Amino acid sequence: MPRNLRSLVFILIVLSTVPDSVWAREWRFDDVDRVVAIADIHGAYDAMVTTLQNVDVLGNDLAWTGERTHLVIVGDILDRGPKSRAAMDLLMRLEGEAEAAGGRVHVLIGNHESMILTGDMRYVSAPEYEAFAGEADADERARWFDLYVGRHGGDTDELRGKFEKSYPKGYFAMRRAFAADGHYGRWLLQKNIIAVINGTAFVHGGLPPVAAQIGLQGINKDLQQELVEYVEVLGALTDAEILLPTDSHYNYKALLTNYLPALDEDPEVLQAIEAGTRLVNSSLVSTNGPLWYRNNIMCPRIVEEHRLDAALAAIGADRVVVGHTPTPGRKVLQRFDGKLIEIDTGMLNFYYSGIGHALVLEGDSVSVTNQLGVDSLVPLQQPRNVGRRPDNLTAEDLAVLLEEGDIIAVDKIDALRRTVVKVSDGEQTLDAVFSKAKRRGFYSGVAAYRLDRLLELDMVPVTVMREVDGSDGSLQFLPGNSIDEAERSATGQGGGAWCSLTDQWPAMYVFDVLVYNEGRSQHRMMYDKSSWRLILSEHDRTFSNKKGRPAHLKNAPITVSPGWNSALTELSDELLEETFSDVLDERRLRALKARRDELLATP
Repeated sequence: MPRNLRSLVFILIVLSTVPDSVWAREWRFDDVDRVVAIADIHGAYDAMVTTLQNVDVLGNDLAWTGERTHLVIVGDILDRGPKSRAAMDLLMRLEGEAEAAGGRVHVLIGNHESMILTGDMRYVSAPEYEAFAGEADADERARWFDLYVGRHGGDTDELRGKFEKSYPKGYFAMRRAFAADGHYGRWLLQKNIIAVINGTAFVHGGLPPVAAQIGLQGINKDLQQELVEYVEVLGALTDAEILLPTDSHYNYKALLTNYLPALDEDPEVLQAIEAGTRLVNSSLVSTNGPLWYRNNIMCPRIVEEHRLDAALAAIGADRVVVGHTPTPGRKVLQRFDGKLIEIDTGMLNFYYSGIGHALVLEGDSVSVTNQLGVDSLVPLQQPRNVGRRPDNLTAEDLAVLLEEGDIIAVDKIDALRRTVVKVSDGEQTLDAVFSKAKRRGFYSGVAAYRLDRLLELDMVPVTVMREVDGSDGSLQFLPGNSIDEAERSATGQGGGAWCSLTDQWPAMYVFDVLVYNEGRSQHRMMYDKSSWRLILSEHDRTFSNKKGRPAHLKNAPITVSPGWNSALTELSDELLEETFSDVLDERRLRALKARRDELLATP
C-alpha cells in the first residue's frame, strides 16, 4: 500500500476510536476577574494591537500585560486584510505569556478559520499569500501544475496563465501551513468553538438550535471533531491526488461522488471518499452552524429570542457575545435585554469602515474601549432597521421627518398604482407611499405599524398619519435598495438571507391573520437586498371587523411559536385600546382582540 494511503488508513482508524477524554478541553471558566473580547480581526494587525494596548492586555513591547485577564478572540483572524499571519503569530505567543501570568488567551474558531482549513480560499488577500511566499517550493508548484493540467486539459500555455493568476506564489505554502499537521492548522484545530466564562458564552456566529440540541460538549467535542476529521481526510485525499489543492471547495462533493475507482481500488480509498462526502455537509460548516449563524442578530425578536433562550439554557450561560456580522454604525450593540452582545465593529477599516472595539467584563460591569482610546463606552441597543434609510435614521427620527417634512413632489400613480410622495427636511429626502384614509378615524397602515412595534416583529416600515393634497391618510416610508417578492422569486435570489426566509414567512402569515390582511401580494412583500430582511408594505386592506382568517390563509399551516405566544399574551385588552383607539374603531378593535384569542388557542 502506498505511504499516503497507509497514512489515510491510520487517520480514519484513529479518528473513529479516539476516547472522549482525549477530546476533552477546558471550555468553561468561572471566577475570572476580568474578561476582554474582540472579534473579526481579518488581518487588521495594527488595529488589533492598538485596541489590545488600550485595554491593558498588551504592552508597547507587545508583551502580555493583562496579568489574570482572560482575552477572547471571537473568531475570524484571517482573510481580507494584509497581516493575518502576524496576528496569529502574536496570539500564539501571548497564549503562553498569559497562562504564565495567571491569565488566558482563548482563540475561538470563526467561519474564516474553518474556510482556510478546508481549502475555501476565496477571501484570502494577496498580502496574505505573500506572507508565505518565502516558503514556496518550486518542485511542489511544478507537481501541482502538472496535475492541474491533467484535471482541466487544453492548451498548456493558456492553463499556465490561469494557474499563475489563480495560485500566486505562497498559495501552496499557505495551504501546507493550514493542513492538519501544518504550523497553523495544528494550532487552530485545537481551538474551541464556544467558551463560557463567568456565565457568558462567546461564539463567532451565534447560538443556533443545534446548540440547544447537543449542548456545549456536543459542539466543542462532536462538531469540533468533525472539523478535525474533515481537514485530516481532505489532506489525505489530496496526498492521494483524488483532490487537488487547486480544486474549488465547491467541487469537492462532485469530485468525490463522480470519482471512478479502479476494480481493485483499495477499500481505504473508498472509505476516505465516503468520509469526505459526508463531512462536506457537517453542521459546523453550514449556515445553520455556530460559525455562520446570523439569526440571533438578524431575525425579529418574536422569531428568535425563544430559540436563543433554549440554547443558552442548554450550554449553561446567561448571555452570548458574538462577532461575524458587522454592526450598524460599527459600534458594539446589544439586544434581547442584554442577552446578546454584538462586537464585530469592522476592525478592518478599508473594507468594513470600522475600528477596533474591545468588550470588557468585570464583575457586573459591561463596558467598551475602542481603538482610539475612548473608554467607558457601553453596548448600545440594536436599532430597529426596517429598510435602508438615509444616515441610518432612527425609527423615531424617520417618523418626525414623515410627519413634519416638506412634501416636495407627489407622483400620483407609479408602476404599482401607488401614490409616491417625496418628503424632505432640507437635509434628508426620502420616498413614502400615501394611502388615503377610507373613513375618519380608521388608519389601517398606522395601526399595522404600531402593532408591529408592539410585537417587535420589525417588518413594517415607519408609518404615520399625514394629510397630502388635502386628503387625510397615512404615509409609509418606502425603502431603497429593495425588490419585491415577484422579482426575488423570478430571479431565485434570497437563499443567503441573514434571517432565513423560512423563518420570516411564517411570521408574516401569523401577522396577516392577526391584522386580517386581505391585500397581501408579491408586490407588497419587499426585501432589503443587502440582508434579505422581509419588509411588509401597504396595509390598506387590513383590520377588517371579521374573525378567523383571510381567504388566502384559510388552509395555510399557521404556527404560533413560543415567541408569538408570549407576544400575543402581552397584548392585553387595555394595551390594545390604549394603542389603537385613535386609529381603529370599536368594532375593529373587538375583532382584533378576537383574532388574538383565536391565535392563542391554536394548537
